[in-house]
Amino acid sequence: MLSALRPTNQNRLYEFYRDLRSADDLYWDRHVDAWVATSHAVVSSTASDPRFSSVRYPDIEAVSEELRPLARVLSRQMLYSDAPDHARLRSLLSRAFTPRTVMTLRDRISDAVDQIVTRAAPAGRLDIVADLARPLPLAVICDLLGVPEEDRPALSAWSDPIAEAIGSSRLDADDSRAASQSMERMLAYLRQLLTREDGPPAPHTLRALLATGTENLDQDFDELLANCALLLIAGHETTTHFIGNAALALLSHPQAAEQLRNRPELIPAAVEELLRYDSPVQLMLRRARHDLDLAGRSITAGQAVLLVCGAANRDPAVFPDPDVLDFQRPGGRHVAFGYGPHFCLGAALARLEGVVVLEALLTRLPDWKLDGTSPRWQRSLNFRGLNSLEVAFTAAAPSSTG
Repeated sequence: MLSALRPTNQNRLYEFYRDLRSADDLYWDRHVDAWVATSHAVVSSTASDPRFSSVRYPDIEAVSEELRPLARVLSRQMLYSDAPDHARLRSLLSRAFTPRTVMTLRDRISDAVDQIVTRAAPAGRLDIVADLARPLPLAVICDLLGVPEEDRPALSAWSDPIAEAIGSSRLDADDSRAASQSMERMLAYLRQLLTREDGPPAPHTLRALLATGTENLDQDFDELLANCALLLIAGHETTTHFIGNAALALLSHPQAAEQLRNRPELIPAAVEELLRYDSPVQLMLRRARHDLDLAGRSITAGQAVLLVCGAANRDPAVFPDPDVLDFQRPGGRHVAFGYGPHFCLGAALARLEGVVVLEALLTRLPDWKLDGTSPRWQRSLNFRGLNSLEVAFTAAAPSSTG
């Protein structure tokens, strides 16, 4: 799996996965000290199998001293918890992500995208990642948390080393220390944000939910802060990668982009297909609770299984012609949002952001094309995302309003 980090394999990642899956859909990788699952059947069944644990750090004291503060916080997050803690940790925050609540954000998302594209229009150039995919999801999740605009750059800066630590299998002491310190700063900020008493919170924010929903909450405040941090990091890192990956897929398949321009009713289905085609999250980790059999292999208690979502989403046993971008693809459930109890809490929000962004790009930038150097992928096993994606299009006259 570590060879997936090589630049040559990053550019041909799904061919690399195909080779792995063809050789063996579940194998022991001594370099990462884990089993690696690449088929949709094994990935989806293991993700929801109660014989496996989602706890990332079963022994905190075994973690390096520099990484230990971060590991303690991650261990309080719903993503790395098992039943019954998982349901308890998820219960309150899930109220912020109901379909009805998410749809109230559509106008704000549309306005934000429109402003970004309008600012870029006179120049005829846009970095999809830096100018759109990164600031938009951050603005949306910060709006949901009630974070003032002036504080958002700091939160983004703290989020980057944490996401790098989560997505890396090999961290040096300096990287580990930076990630732990960033998490400490983020938690201190969120504590101040959620406890301040400078007036009533906006009704759609998490602060408002906390004000009305904590009376019977069996959850300490440190757990709540840890999971707010998870929302902040996961809520914008993964959507950032999805938007960039989806834009690149459409730029690489102009006929598919033209199909969506002519048939915008396909955009929701296109979001699902683009998530399958190039997933922003590539891996999930599970640990065997006890000795067990999985797909004919003997798994020892405590051993890790890396579930390669990106490979599962290109499994021809579930998705015929998996390397084809097909917005009318029948059947088959992708695992880009995970599977089972840990299915992504923010899936509805990510889907909405994807729909709004695709609508805007396809209608406002009809002649867009890649501009500049070839796209470069971030170096991560867990996350798949671009460092930049520069496009050019016909420049528009500056708006005369305002």
